[in-house]
Amino acid sequence: MFRTKITVRYCETDSMGVVHHSRYFPWFEVGRTEFFKTCGMSYREVEERGVLLPLLDCYSKFIHGARYQDDVWIEVRLTRLGVAKCAFEYRVVRCGDDVLLAEGSTTHGFTDRNFKPINLKKKHPDIFEALKKLQ
Repeated sequence: MFRTKITVRYCETDSMGVVHHSRYFPWFEVGRTEFFKTCGMSYREVEERGVLLPLLDCYSKFIHGARYQDDVWIEVRLTRLGVAKCAFEYRVVRCGDDVLLAEGSTTHGFTDRNFKPINLKKKHPDIFEALKKLQ
């Protein structure tokens, strides 16, 4: 599992003083982007090589609210790696007391720049193997 830390910004909270539900998916993306760096390449480098990861589905469950200036961990785990798609699970945990705030998942396809599905293992075996090591 990979973790990255963020601090809740004021603009991410709603009138009740808690993080708005719409902010969690951008946080998942922050975690996933940082996760890619652990396999030796950035998300941008993957895209520059012609591999896109369009979102196929997403899910989130909200458990406790985060508040302005809370420090939170975005935990990311690659749960499934196939030749045509991959899936990630996420946990948002408040730093300090380790309270689980939210959990979720996303599934992404592997496509070329024209959004045509590709077999990542055949087309870019080095990217596939780098991700496989992190599973």
